[in-house]
Amino acid sequence: MSLEQITEQMTTRMGAGGQFKKSVKFDFGSDGLVRIDDTVSPVVVTNEDGTTACTIKVTMADFMEIATGKQNAQMAFMMGKLKIEGDMSVALSLGTILG
Repeated sequence: MSLEQITEQMTTRMGAGGQFKKSVKFDFGSDGLVRIDDTVSPVVVTNEDGTTACTIKVTMADFMEIATGKQNAQMAFMMGKLKIEGDMSVALSLGTILG
């Protein structure tokens, strides 16, 4: 899956916003990033960098395995495949947008 496809899916899942009420950035390293800001109206889903409450650093391959259920996010974190910077509570609430 490409960065554009991930961004489109996140945009669809966020809809009009107001459910997540947080900001998070998925940093895929050289593959780019997806920033979601549901603290503003309308919700912002973009590939442009910006300040967020939490940054999730993960390779795109590992992100796809987590998103499809092939890999457990907690195990990926414990194995160092997923790094969290900032507000951990934001990371813990990502199930609401990742499904």
